Amino acid sequence: MNRRRTRSLPTALLLALVLPVASAASAADAPKTATAAITGLDGEVLGSATLTEAPNGVLLNVGFEGLPTGVHAFHIHAVGKCEPAGGFQSAGGHFNPTGKKHGLMSVGGPHLGDLPNVHTPGNMSFAYETFVPGLTLAEGEGTLFDADGSSLVVHDHADDYVSDPAGAAGSRIGCGVIRK
Repeated sequence: MNRRRTRSLPTALLLALVLPVASAASAADAPKTATAAITGLDGEVLGSATLTEAPNGVLLNVGFEGLPTGVHAFHIHAVGKCEPAGGFQSAGGHFNPTGKKHGLMSVGGPHLGDLPNVHTPGNMSFAYETFVPGLTLAEGEGTLFDADGSSLVVHDHADDYVSDPAGAAGSRIGCGVIRK
């Protein structure tokens, strides 16, 4: 019986040393993520977003609820600030570190913050998913975490995908700061 204990002790020590290293490596390999809680001008919850780093960009998943029926522009804005006073103008313009023209259909575009429109079926919860090439949650060009951060903004009208600088999207009706 003593022999088993002495053989088990080195095995236990080895596992105690290896397992934390393996766990740290797994955590380092896990994709970087960020979140945003999107609220309306009166503070009502409009959605919850998760952004996940991918090899060539960022995958954006949003669960929307309570958006008015219709088609709404949805963009990443250049400042991580969502103050309802002033209609979320604190979020700045579209996220555009590469200096492109606005619009997914624009010859000189798009901004990195230009996203496909959100088609709202009515007062119900629904999912929105898109991939944004060129974005990153890490450091470097295209990072959403520069000195002043970034935010997600929902507009009152659809984006026409060509009009510079904002696609004739109308007022800002929802905003959420993107957080690590």
